[in-house]
Amino acid sequence: MKNLSRRVLIAGAAVGVAAASIAFALQSSVAAPGGKPEIGSWGFDLAGMDRSVKPGDDFFRYAGGTWMKNTQIPAERTRWGSFDMLAAQSEQDVKDLVQQVSSHAQAPGSIEQKVADFYSSYMDTKGIEAAGLKPFQGDLSRIAGLKTMDDVAALIGDPAFAGDAPFLWGVGLDDKNPDRYSIDIVQSGLGLPDRDYYLKDDPKFVEARTKYRAYVEQMLKLANYPDAAKAADAIVAVEHKIAEAHWPNEKRRDVELAYNPRTLAELKTSVPDFPWDAALNSSGISSQNFFLLRMPEPIAKLAALMKATPIETWRAYFTFHYLNAQADIMPVAFDDAAFEFNGRVLNGQEQKLERWRRAVQALSGRYGERPLGQGVGEIYVKTHFTPEAKAQVREIVDNLLASYRDRISKLAWMSPETRKVAMRKAQTVRIKIGYPDEWRDYSALEIKPGDAYGNRVRAAVWDWKRQAVRLAQKTDKSEWGMSPQTVNAYYNPTWNEIVFPAAILQPPFFDPNADPAINYGGIGGVIGHEMGHGYDDQGAKSDENGILHVWWNKKDIERFQVKVKALAAQYSKFEPLPGLHVNGDFTSGENIGDLGGVTVAHAAYLLSLKGKTPPVLDGFTGEQRFFLGWAQVWRSLQRDASLRVQVTSNPHSPAEYRCNGVVRNVDAWYSAYDVTSGDKLYLAPQDRVHIW
Repeated sequence: MKNLSRRVLIAGAAVGVAAASIAFALQSSVAAPGGKPEIGSWGFDLAGMDRSVKPGDDFFRYAGGTWMKNTQIPAERTRWGSFDMLAAQSEQDVKDLVQQVSSHAQAPGSIEQKVADFYSSYMDTKGIEAAGLKPFQGDLSRIAGLKTMDDVAALIGDPAFAGDAPFLWGVGLDDKNPDRYSIDIVQSGLGLPDRDYYLKDDPKFVEARTKYRAYVEQMLKLANYPDAAKAADAIVAVEHKIAEAHWPNEKRRDVELAYNPRTLAELKTSVPDFPWDAALNSSGISSQNFFLLRMPEPIAKLAALMKATPIETWRAYFTFHYLNAQADIMPVAFDDAAFEFNGRVLNGQEQKLERWRRAVQALSGRYGERPLGQGVGEIYVKTHFTPEAKAQVREIVDNLLASYRDRISKLAWMSPETRKVAMRKAQTVRIKIGYPDEWRDYSALEIKPGDAYGNRVRAAVWDWKRQAVRLAQKTDKSEWGMSPQTVNAYYNPTWNEIVFPAAILQPPFFDPNADPAINYGGIGGVIGHEMGHGYDDQGAKSDENGILHVWWNKKDIERFQVKVKALAAQYSKFEPLPGLHVNGDFTSGENIGDLGGVTVAHAAYLLSLKGKTPPVLDGFTGEQRFFLGWAQVWRSLQRDASLRVQVTSNPHSPAEYRCNGVVRNVDAWYSAYDVTSGDKLYLAPQDRVHIW
């Protein structure tokens, strides 16, 4: 089980107020305090540029092509760029902190003790190897003993159980009542990254299916599962049927289609083939009476499939998915097999990530979603984030918000009644920077040294109980969905909030000593991106209070959709690998966020100058440096297999198009770099998409 609160990753002025009033509300441009930037002399890596490339032909490689030519993806990584390098540094920072707190005895029950013991237990590979399958035997025996669908439902509902299922549920938010938590029920159950891997005949997908079946059999054999070959065939066959029932990605991101409230009685009527009482009793939420069926038709079909499929198949299915989920804390043979398929085959990863890095990720997860993430963050911010940095970032955020209000007040395509709500949304957005005001209480969580398996189970059960008890309470809007050590950001439409963890507020995104243009192009673009999610094709369906409903004038919706479709059509032409195109509809929200973010961050930068002309640095004007700041954020390399997984299953476009796909729609980029009709990225003015 996990928190399923809806959020989008990276990622008060009066209505009609004059532009002059907006500019007056802006803070002055954030000036470098006089120290040396971490990158170059003004915050940008000039040596990484490839000036043989015309900026109008390929701005992505113009800004970072030499770095790309001279850089290799580390063997243990599937992608290497600004986000990844900063995430790797965050992992190192956390490791150093854990080693510091581990160097001397900590008070029993303190968060430092729990973090240190969780980490050391994960690192104890000798102890893990010596224990063999003994820690997992109770779970495996339970799976082997499944006899009825009630047994299956109770297994899925048990928060102590690790593994996938055809559909799952967790605590989320009511899209039409931001003060209420919900139980969200979502489609799941696939061992491959996406339904396309099962349903399409692309040679790469066919190869992945073949190797997946071999991997399933291998894991079952390692666990001495009877007739592993037959079981593997059954698992792959039932997953193919699961994939057939799933909604495609572009459909499941539609928040209106995903809002299907049910009482318990209505849930049983909508999905009659699943024993809900057994499942909810096992989850400890039998009294819950508000559910959101996020994918109603698929979940009904999946329940029917579960009922029609022999229990023998589900015993094999849950055994494999349990092994796959727990492989990293099992004997090395399981860990190696899981890496060979999930890492090497699916993503092109050449070698396993160092054990200590995986221990850090096990502590808090890639996006800080693991139960101990906030505990690690409490230690992290004591060393790695300052009130001064928070104040400077808040200044940029305020300037971006003022710029958004300015632009909303001038939108020619938006009617006055829609503009009024849009303006209120920009005025009331909640802003979270760095870390939570209050830290999570871990006193009830027991972490023991030398017990990697037990620690994982106890942490999962503790976190589920923490969430489940809140179902009867008003939502806690002070809560964070990411930990401070996470290199990312998000927008939560139900709470109309933007959240920027401490770890992303570092170079190349933000440097207090860098040229303001670089900061506005970097963290300003990211901040604008997250703000922009409030006005993308899904976020714009919620009002300033986070309530999902139609608040747009009908004509405005039609005009907006024309722009959205035009942008989607542009991105659908991008072909990162031969025959593999970006899905412009699926990535629409993130593409709108990027375009709006850069557009508004650029306007905020200009307004923050208060009419002054910024200096020319190393031959680059302020506006040119702004766009270089955005490009530097997306500088990266990615393995082909990983790129295929991303394009197929991830709502974010590949890094190249998050740079090139955006700038070609921004008029200021054309004038900054003298881009003309003969350049490859050129779009005629009437073909450029201007939304915000």
